[in-house]
Amino acid sequence: MQPLSARLCRSLSAQSVMINKSHITRLRSLQEKRNREALGLFVVEGEKVVVELLKNSAYAPIELYLTEDGPSAIRAHPLAQVITAEQMQRISHFPTPSTTYAVIPQQRLSIDITDLRRGRTLALDGVQDAGNVGTLIRIADWFGFDRVLLSPDCADLFSQKVINASMGSFTHLAVHTHPLAPTLREVVSGAKIHPEILGCDLAGEDVHTVGPMTDVVIVIGSEGRGLSKEVRECVTRFVTIPRFGQAESLNAATAAAIVCDQMRRRSAG
Repeated sequence: MQPLSARLCRSLSAQSVMINKSHITRLRSLQEKRNREALGLFVVEGEKVVVELLKNSAYAPIELYLTEDGPSAIRAHPLAQVITAEQMQRISHFPTPSTTYAVIPQQRLSIDITDLRRGRTLALDGVQDAGNVGTLIRIADWFGFDRVLLSPDCADLFSQKVINASMGSFTHLAVHTHPLAPTLREVVSGAKIHPEILGCDLAGEDVHTVGPMTDVVIVIGSEGRGLSKEVRECVTRFVTIPRFGQAESLNAATAAAIVCDQMRRRSAG
C-alpha cells in the first residue's frame, strides 16, 4: 500500500476522468495538418516536452491529460486530468504512448522584415522531414539564434514529430512559417545595411574562412534537391563544409550545426 502522504497528494491534485468517444475522435483528428489548422490546435506528448512547455506562458495548454504514473509536476497543474492507460493509447499519436498529453492553441507569428535584418536567423527551404525540422529548431536554440524561418513546404511546425524532435525548443525562439524567397528578397532590397544571406551549397566557399557575423541568415535546403531556384537567387554568399571522405552529402541538420557553430565561434557577439 502507498504511504498516506502519497495517497493524499493524489487525491488533492488531478481528477480522474473518462473521455467519451467523440472527444477521442477529436483528439485523434489532430494528427492531420488540415484538422490542426481548422481547429487551431496541436498536441504535445511526452513528459520532458510537456514540462518544458508549461514553463512558457505563450503556449499554455487548454487540455492536459496524464496516466496514473504521470509526473507529479504535471499532476499538480490545475488543468491536469488523469485517464487510464487504455484511453491514453486511444488518443495518442504514437504507437507507444507517453504518460502525458497536452492540447495547445497554435501560435502563428507574423514576420517583421526589420527584425530579420538584425540578429541570427536559420531559414529552412523545403525541408520536409519532420524529424530534421525539429532537430534544426533545436540547433538554432542551442546556438542562441533569434528565430527560425520555415518555407510553407517544410514539415508543419505543429506536427507531433517536429514538436518532439525540437525537445521544447520551439518555445524558446520565434518560429515563423512564411514564403521564403519573397521574404529574403525584401530583407535585402531597399536596405542600406542588410544581413549576409548564406546558402549552403557544395560549390560554395569553405565556411571556415567566413568572417564574424552577428547579423546573418543561414539558408538550409532539403537533402533531396538542395536550395530551390528562387531561394538561390536571394543568396548573397554560398558556403560549403569541406569534404575529406567519400560521402555524397551531409544530413541537413548536421550541416546546419556546423555552419551555426562557425558563426558563433568566429563571432565577437
